[in-house]
Amino acid sequence: MSLKTRLEAGETLCTAWSGVPDALTVEILAAQGFDAVTLDMQHGGHNEDSVLRGLAPVLAAGKPALVRIPVGRFDMASRALDFGAEAVIAPMVNSVADAKAFAASMKYPPLGERSWGPTFAFPRHGKGSQADWLAASNGRTMAFAMVETRAALDALDGILETPGIDGIFLGPSDFSIAWTDGRTVDSTLEEMMETVAWVAARSREAGKHAAIYVIDPAIAGRVVKMGYQLLAMGSEHSLLALGARTLLADVKKSIGN
Repeated sequence: MSLKTRLEAGETLCTAWSGVPDALTVEILAAQGFDAVTLDMQHGGHNEDSVLRGLAPVLAAGKPALVRIPVGRFDMASRALDFGAEAVIAPMVNSVADAKAFAASMKYPPLGERSWGPTFAFPRHGKGSQADWLAASNGRTMAFAMVETRAALDALDGILETPGIDGIFLGPSDFSIAWTDGRTVDSTLEEMMETVAWVAARSREAGKHAAIYVIDPAIAGRVVKMGYQLLAMGSEHSLLALGARTLLADVKKSIGN
């Protein structure tokens, strides 16, 4: 089942977050229990080559692959889809104009301006004819616009109304920086939680999906109740640190140290 199909069925999905630009590392992530894997080009180390190569093991594992592009790199959104990504997350979509440019790169005409050329995506998925692929692509691919600033919050209704935008992805760390005028970074800042909930509710009311990055697992249940269905988590750095702490703690407990 596609990412969109599962979200529309009401599932809550967890995507791993890859920042290490290595296909072998991505393969290891894809073998874990996550529902999907996201390759991060904005703050992570992924580049065009690592995205091209890194999507293959995710698809081979039978999981949806997402890519977060760098700020304003809507050309890379189209390339990520042509490489085989099912969804693209665009950071700092702060206006309706940003949303329109993003959507145009993600959807084929008449909805958008995406150019034809699924050189890797079509054979990697290997289903049906190219005509079938074209007919289904606009409905299958997902464009998530990130809400991270007060400007994006002010423009939220217009962003949600933009044809071709399938969902909102809230970046809570950047949102907390904006919320406090640069005084702090706190992904679980209590004073912004009412607005975080409103973003999810407004997105769902508009018939769009709501996603969020979860840094603290303890808040997962709370944001799901708000209406967020796609939860991003588990970068290689955090997973290695968590695994090492757990392993060492168990060893030291066993030897009585």
